[in-house]
Amino acid sequence: MSNPLPHDHITPFKDSQKPKKEQVAEMFDRIADRYDFMNRFLSARTDIGWRKKAIRILKKDKPQLILDIATGTGDMALMAYKMLNPAKIVGIDISAQMLEVGRKKIEKEGLGDKIELQGGDSETINFAENTFDAVMAAFGVRNFENLEKGLTEMLRVLKPGGQLVILEFSTPKRKAVRGLYNLYMGIVAPQVARWFRQNKEAYQYLNESSNAFPDRQLLVDILNKIGYSDTRFKSLSLGICCIYTGRKPV
Repeated sequence: MSNPLPHDHITPFKDSQKPKKEQVAEMFDRIADRYDFMNRFLSARTDIGWRKKAIRILKKDKPQLILDIATGTGDMALMAYKMLNPAKIVGIDISAQMLEVGRKKIEKEGLGDKIELQGGDSETINFAENTFDAVMAAFGVRNFENLEKGLTEMLRVLKPGGQLVILEFSTPKRKAVRGLYNLYMGIVAPQVARWFRQNKEAYQYLNESSNAFPDRQLLVDILNKIGYSDTRFKSLSLGICCIYTGRKPV
């Protein structure tokens, strides 16, 4: 098994004895019904542009079978289908309630035969080696109980030459921006969550897990160590977020 990183020990509920994976599933089950709204509200809809930029990277490859890791309510899967028009997208997630919300959205769009959401653990992916043309993950890998194990599984199910695209929060490098970002994530977001009767702990966890996440070159180094090739990262919105890419060697 891959060695746990400091990030892997950040959990949503400090007083819980449950493993991180169970806590994360429970946290997302609690906030599922307002998750999309809070995402749009707290990011001022910036997250939509971030997702589009990440998906656009896959356009040249024309992937036909795509895996969306930690798919949640299916936002990334829906957007990718509309932008890339693949034969099929499979989304997996450990939160049953998030998947339920996602399935309703997909049915509403009439895409039930094109996008399939299923319960699944990203660290033990229930698909054979060399299955998918592309694997993507938006704001999900920071929730892994064992980051390296999850990234290794993503490599396993990719076809040779297939591309991985990860979208994840990062800590801004500029001091002034970092100060504002920390203030917003540490104080404003949890307070807003409370006003909307959401789970305050979920948004505090978002801040803590983002700060502990091995971002930028650190994550690229992990991808290289695991066996990805052609790895790189691109910083977005003054460093609040990064896109990471890599390929499975041919």
